Amino acid sequence: MSQLEQYEKCGHQYYLRRVERVKPRPAAWSYQGTAFHSAIEVYERSGRQLGVGAVTEMFSDEYSSLTRRAMREEPRLDRWMTAGRKAAVADIEDRHTLGREQAAAYVAWAQEKGPSIWKAPEGKLGIELHLTAEIGGVTVQGYVDQLSVEPNGSVRVRDLKTGSMKSKFQLQTYGVLVRKVLGLDVRRGDWYMAKKGSLSRPVDLAQAREEEIGQRFAEMDQGVKAGRFQVSPGFHCQFCDVSHSCSFFSS
Repeated sequence: MSQLEQYEKCGHQYYLRRVERVKPRPAAWSYQGTAFHSAIEVYERSGRQLGVGAVTEMFSDEYSSLTRRAMREEPRLDRWMTAGRKAAVADIEDRHTLGREQAAAYVAWAQEKGPSIWKAPEGKLGIELHLTAEIGGVTVQGYVDQLSVEPNGSVRVRDLKTGSMKSKFQLQTYGVLVRKVLGLDVRRGDWYMAKKGSLSRPVDLAQAREEEIGQRFAEMDQGVKAGRFQVSPGFHCQFCDVSHSCSFFSS
């Protein structure tokens, strides 16, 4: 579904990334998010038995590994993407500190709130679930960060965010995938916002119709096959990781 939203936001960005296979510029925020997800996944799979120190160290190890690898591939840090005017070196260091703080805050939140992670009869946990199904005639896959059990027996879709970007459509699609693949009752979804160390307001997923969601995937599929890649320049170009290969951005 990230491909769909990318296509709808700017078809040319989709074309550069998915068709031309332009190598995206590195960004420390991306590695921060990946390392956070990895550390929290291990923590949850441990039954929340790991201490905060172990979780923050797991974040550090993964983050350091990812950034070192990226620096070997792109040693010119002036080509890295950063937020605002901050230098890449400072951004990398700051996000290391921030990520450790966010990992520790998640542990504190989970210990206090104690959300119950869904578990399948065979024992599979509702963590980082890779689900694939046909929606609107298109094969759609998604990685659901978490499924938590509600008091009424339904499950809630949860997406973990280290940044501020949220996608209601993403949660809606996850809801459809969970229903189709796992046969579970999904009525709500939310985001765990690492910046705040708390949950967002819940999103009603009961009204998300598969037909409407499928239509958007079908339209993207038809557009890609027809070679329609609409250029949509705007403020978002500043955060585009393939803008270095975009003649429209350069002009």
